[in-house]
Amino acid sequence: MKRQQSPFKFFILLTAVFLILCLGFNPIRAKADFGDFSGDTDFGDSWDSWDSGDSWDSGDSWDSGDSWGSDYSSGYSSSYDDDSSGGGFGTMGLTILITMGIIIWIITRDGMKKMKQTAPKPGGAARTPQSSLKSMEEFKTLDPGYNEAALREHLSNLYVQMQECWHNKNIESLKPYFTDAFYNQSEHQLAAKRKQGQTPCTERVAVMEVNIRGFRQDSGMDHLIVTVRSRLVAYTLDDLTGKVISGDRNREKFMEYEWDICRKSGIITGKTDKMQSLSCPHCGAPININQTAKCPYCGSIITVNNEDWALNNIKGISQRTM
Repeated sequence: MKRQQSPFKFFILLTAVFLILCLGFNPIRAKADFGDFSGDTDFGDSWDSWDSGDSWDSGDSWDSGDSWGSDYSSGYSSSYDDDSSGGGFGTMGLTILITMGIIIWIITRDGMKKMKQTAPKPGGAARTPQSSLKSMEEFKTLDPGYNEAALREHLSNLYVQMQECWHNKNIESLKPYFTDAFYNQSEHQLAAKRKQGQTPCTERVAVMEVNIRGFRQDSGMDHLIVTVRSRLVAYTLDDLTGKVISGDRNREKFMEYEWDICRKSGIITGKTDKMQSLSCPHCGAPININQTAKCPYCGSIITVNNEDWALNNIKGISQRTM
């Protein structure tokens, strides 16, 4: 006599296959802004709280289960009895299994949607505690030439340049503005994108705020901790197909970062014109080092004596997608 296969075991197998397929079709997400902070999932809590969205509609919710449980019980018994003479689940058993599969799919789909809408956003990186920083008023006593407005403008322009270079997958011109360690880290990230055949795209980039929170001193270096808030559209393209594999061309992201910029302790900021004007050592042409580190005439990368502020680290604090 042919051994009867339990419909419950078949249901477990069906469920396992369904979950494996769901995981298998989950696409790998790539990030697009400089340093790979923006993504398809918002994080952090510094922006206004996001709308939880529409709640689960009561009409779509799963019934308490009394009638379903009753049907399952009677269906299982009937199917088993009917099949005892021949094999297979019978029409009733098959119907029950298909119904169970549909219910699992609905619950999984709607449940994941509700979790995405109502669950708290994952946290971003922790901000440097304000209590660990000295005030910028105190810093001005160390550097009487410190010009906050000029520095904020420079950092704002630098952010836009960084996004453009990231999009072009070439950050060589940014080297004078980074510490060696941070430059090597960024170049390593970009090399991975080149190898994977992906292009990070950033559009409509706008810096909304640059706030210099305070400073600290460490190992003969002055570090300024800066909050940068921006708005941009960020998405990633597959180089082979040209298709968007992550992000959205039509949705803006509001980002908040924390920058750590540093320079040698004891440096006194010079006059603005002396700080900005520089001649290319290769062809002698005048360039503005605060706008570009690449000579527009001969294409050489200008490396300056690193006594000016250099970007040492970036933290991703929050993202909100609109």
